[in-house]
Amino acid sequence: MQPVAKTSLAGEARAFTRAVFAIVWKDLAAEIRSRELISAMLVFALLVLFIFNFALELDPKTRSTVTAGVLWVTFAFAGTLGLNRSMAMEKDRGCLDGLLLTPVDRSAIFFGKVIGNLVFMFLVEAIVFPVYTILYSANLFNLGLVLTVILGSIGYIAVGTLLATMAVQTRTRDILLPILLFPLAVPILISAVKASAGFLASDPMGDITPWINLIIVYDVVFIAASFMVFDYIVEE
Repeated sequence: MQPVAKTSLAGEARAFTRAVFAIVWKDLAAEIRSRELISAMLVFALLVLFIFNFALELDPKTRSTVTAGVLWVTFAFAGTLGLNRSMAMEKDRGCLDGLLLTPVDRSAIFFGKVIGNLVFMFLVEAIVFPVYTILYSANLFNLGLVLTVILGSIGYIAVGTLLATMAVQTRTRDILLPILLFPLAVPILISAVKASAGFLASDPMGDITPWINLIIVYDVVFIAASFMVFDYIVEE
């Protein structure tokens, strides 16, 4: 009986993985056709960068101290806009109801949406990095900073996807998502800003490691919590 059980588990895992990547591919294909989500996120992110560029009339040394804060404000605002639009399009087109009717585990829908939103977020961040480097004359191509951005984005998008799924069911979804998301995202945003600033300033790893550890703990806790409650959220 043991080989049969192992085969069954392997088959379920393959089916789950196929369902997740089918949802990711659906989101990517829809975005390739419409270019609605990436365009909105990118325009918003670049607009925030340009506003900060003209608002912060600082000398180069002082500008370097605000780099981490400006970056994460840009990522947080653009990410929130993307999360809102992603779930709103699913709801308005009836795709969300269709996904819920499919014979797959609801957690596959959650992970599919998270991965899809992360792809969009990473694309925006990949464009923001060189634009910021040009505008602020600051070299952001630092391995530690890139790692921090990746880890921070994972946690932010995971909890944001769950809350966007909750907010999209209401009439005030555009207002409700930031109200729900930003208080919960405060720990990861603060940790990401501190870690990013440490890498940019070439601080000792001993000073940066606690912030990286906090980001990792946040990612694990909120991905696990979102995984457990997503089924109940979509049922409501």
